[in-house]
Amino acid sequence: MEDDSTMSQRVCFTLRVAPELLDEYVARHSPVWPEMLEEIAASGRRNYAIFHLGDGLLVGTYETDDDAASRAYLAGSEVAARWEASMAPFFVGLDGRPDQAAQTHPEVFHLESQLAAERGRS
Repeated sequence: MEDDSTMSQRVCFTLRVAPELLDEYVARHSPVWPEMLEEIAASGRRNYAIFHLGDGLLVGTYETDDDAASRAYLAGSEVAARWEASMAPFFVGLDGRPDQAAQTHPEVFHLESQLAAERGRS
């Protein structure tokens, strides 16, 4: 079994945008501010994507080596604070900054992890 401290963490989160604001939300992400893109990368997040599932429901995923450190970095970032303040009006039922208050979800299945474990038993 692999040591969890050396494994990359995959994080999944959901947010809900007011459906009538979805077009503007998408427009604000095309493109995201260059300085915000750099802050996300500097926080240690990679393979970051957000998908729209319909009716304003968003699901996002990213990988990081330390999600707590990534969240702390962004919480202290002036650029992220400005970005999140500009995006906050889009969200429904959210208490706090979107990057800090999004609901996260546990991983149930990951193909590569299970393949590696199976192959390690062979």
